[in-house]
Amino acid sequence: MTVPKTTVLVLDSAEPELLARFYSELLGATNGPAPGDEDLLLVTGRTGVVLGVRRDPDHVPPSWPLPEGSQQAHLCVLVEERFFDEAEREAVTLGARPVAAEDDGSLPGSRTTLRRYADPAGHGFVLSAVPDGRARADSAG
Repeated sequence: MTVPKTTVLVLDSAEPELLARFYSELLGATNGPAPGDEDLLLVTGRTGVVLGVRRDPDHVPPSWPLPEGSQQAHLCVLVEERFFDEAEREAVTLGARPVAAEDDGSLPGSRTTLRRYADPAGHGFVLSAVPDGRARADSAG
């Protein structure tokens, strides 16, 4: 028997409140302190916790992607193709820094289908276009 577990990806940040707010607004989610852990904020979407942000006063932004081409761990936010440009504007307005854009070949005729960013604390994430109807509007991230 497998013991029931829950997992959440946790990002470190010198300013966790700002980073949690960034992801809450980007994903249409809420955030608040984790029960019993004042240094951990949980970003929660309609389907449950999707991300944690932990206070680390010594946080150093990661280098992403590495020059050798390795992407390292990152968040992938799926966006329906028809909302892709709007999602990019939203991310940048909230404080994301564009890193790269490319066509991954999955959507013919698309200007780009994969756009890489650094969040306000420097963590990598991508917006990835999917055919309309394939990204669930009720799922954050």
